[in-house]
Amino acid sequence: MILEARDLAKDYGPVRALRGVSLALERGETLGIVGESGCGKSTLARLLVRLEEPTRGRIEFDGVDLTALHGRRLRERRRRIQMVFQDPYASLDPRQTVGGAIAEVLRVHDLARGAGRVAELLGMVGLAAGHADRYPHELSGGQRQRVSVARSLAAEPVVLILDEPVSALDVSVRAEVMNLLVRLRDELGLSYVFISHDLSMVRHLSDRIAVMYLGRVVELGPWDAVLDVPLHPYTGALRDAMPVPDPELEAGRVDAPIRGEVPNPAAPPSGCPFHPRCPLAEEICREIRPELLELLPAHAAACHVAAREVSAVRSA
Repeated sequence: MILEARDLAKDYGPVRALRGVSLALERGETLGIVGESGCGKSTLARLLVRLEEPTRGRIEFDGVDLTALHGRRLRERRRRIQMVFQDPYASLDPRQTVGGAIAEVLRVHDLARGAGRVAELLGMVGLAAGHADRYPHELSGGQRQRVSVARSLAAEPVVLILDEPVSALDVSVRAEVMNLLVRLRDELGLSYVFISHDLSMVRHLSDRIAVMYLGRVVELGPWDAVLDVPLHPYTGALRDAMPVPDPELEAGRVDAPIRGEVPNPAAPPSGCPFHPRCPLAEEICREIRPELLELLPAHAAACHVAAREVSAVRSA
């Protein structure tokens, strides 16, 4: 285990953005996190790199409780967990050259410096050494995101938190950046937390998938189990909304979108938070919040209906 979140919660006044999230990341693994906007994905990402402090819970990195560290000890550990943001232009200083941005990371962490190391990092992400002299506005969106990845790699991390890393890019370059991330993970032995609302992207990169809804994990398991045989109705609705690559099949689809809107996180519904939008909701769903339980081997879900159906199959 390289990174573990235990019962993480984050409140912003009356809004509970995260409500007791527990997740674990194995070495060399990619854990995908999906859900609609406002489900808590980005809040979780910021907590994992200690950009924000949790209201409750703890984060363990390589067996050490990060939430108990401060100052130099925290900086030393946190260097090994880096984040790649959604908007590469916003995450780079427009007044700083590419080379300057990467060299700054090397300087702050007292790592190998000089133009040679900067050029090496640029080469790792598919950019020429000459890009070091350019400013962010002189680069394409895909090039800027490559620079952001190179800047993260400069700190010599073992874990990358990727928060919607390709959603701001043109469709034509998304696949290139995704393939780059796969190559770097395999070559450097990195572990990823890959956050996205796009299930097709998550499916391409992830070993396991956590599905979030209103600040909680509602399903967790291997990507093929979660997406091919979803246990939670919300996961099934997300899966059914994925675009189909065949235009004729896509045109003939009759999948209904998820009904209703995400509830107000400051005033969540009683019981299962998904029950006002769920076509399978029963009385128990309106009264009692289901716990995240392992219903099948390595496959957990927080759903009363799924738990009953799986139990019935096992008893048959």
